[in-house]
Amino acid sequence: MKLRNILMGLAVLSCTASFAQLPDAATIAPKMYPGWNLGNTMEAGSNTNNWTNNGGLTAERAWQTTTTTQEVIDFVKAQGFKSVRIPTAWVMGHITDATNVTIDATWMARVKEIVDYCVKDGLYVLLNDHWDGGWLENSFSDISPATVSANSEKLRRLWTQIANEFKSYDEHVLFGGLNEPAADNQSQTDVLLQYEQVFIDAVRATGGNNATRTLVVQGPGTDIEKTGKWYDVTKLTDSAKGALMVEVHYYTPPQFTGVWENNAPFYFWGSANHVLSGSWAKYNATWGEESELQGYFQQMKTKFADNGYPVLLGEYGANWRALGNISVQKKHDASIKLFHEVVCREAINHGLIPFVWDINVANQNGTNGVMTVINRYAKTVFCTPAMEGITEGVKAAVWGGPTTGIERIPFISSADKKGTQVYNVLGQRVSPDAKGLVIIGGKKYVRR
Repeated sequence: MKLRNILMGLAVLSCTASFAQLPDAATIAPKMYPGWNLGNTMEAGSNTNNWTNNGGLTAERAWQTTTTTQEVIDFVKAQGFKSVRIPTAWVMGHITDATNVTIDATWMARVKEIVDYCVKDGLYVLLNDHWDGGWLENSFSDISPATVSANSEKLRRLWTQIANEFKSYDEHVLFGGLNEPAADNQSQTDVLLQYEQVFIDAVRATGGNNATRTLVVQGPGTDIEKTGKWYDVTKLTDSAKGALMVEVHYYTPPQFTGVWENNAPFYFWGSANHVLSGSWAKYNATWGEESELQGYFQQMKTKFADNGYPVLLGEYGANWRALGNISVQKKHDASIKLFHEVVCREAINHGLIPFVWDINVANQNGTNGVMTVINRYAKTVFCTPAMEGITEGVKAAVWGGPTTGIERIPFISSADKKGTQVYNVLGQRVSPDAKGLVIIGGKKYVRR
């Protein structure tokens, strides 16, 4: 009997040993930047296929032509990216049973294969329910109790399946409940919070590593101003402590980034890159440059990052255009580089994790431009100005978000002055040239 009890106890231990308390959001956030989007890929297709299985595996190449491989992800990592966001459709063409919201097994396996490519390379992964034919994202015009209840049940079934598929994965996999939920006032934002509570509860109920996995919730429209005005993340309850991030996106000013122009595009961003005279001067940005960007990011730092919620800047980018004039093209290229540099640097400084949007179309399409950084087919950098900006922005940045480690203990050259008394964290006198975490003049420093 004793042997049986011992064996049963060991069996219980072996079952629970595979799951653990995962690092919280504040711990993993400083390890995640910069991030990259596998854009126009797993979220592609047609909303005419909503609640059907008509999308199939070919949906991966519906909006771009390159099959995602381990080699593609290896190249992404080689450029210095630490995270990959995988925008994903489920309802839009990958449902075998609409009543039970059953995800097609072959589609789930393909998504999992791509996640595994990233995990193999030590990258963090954000897996979401993207636009997905707009089934929920565009539903906020109807927030009647009956509609919200029906949508909530569909969302619960959807995320229960996804969460169960990845419950054994460690902290390198994060879930994002939605993408850009089109809530456009306080009442709609309150309903958005209801949906996000369903998402959180569904994931946590699956247990395993999902009990403490970091989850990402989206502000209304993932718009910074709307999120700052209407979104109260503290209204969400979570059984896991410190395991939530808030997501917003950044395409400001839209005339420069290319998401909206109204026949008046901006080609030049940043005062140093403005054309001072002549016919091209009308294409200078007149708003949305460095100081305003800092103001937007400061809003997110004050409201969320400073209160223990790292902010995921899930998308940002700007169309790289071909202007047909060598001198102004140089100004535009410098603008693209500066935009990506400033977004990355200021995002990180303010506790936001930047993920560049990338659609894998290696054609600038004249003055319309394209938001592509990496040519996945050739495994080369397509937009060198953007990639250089990202690299330099990350290099110049200092993480400004919540942290549970020593990342925010400063390093200063004055700590290396000769004759300075140096102590370790136990208060013991150590060598003046001791490295690592030390105390000098009553303050902690990292000496390298």
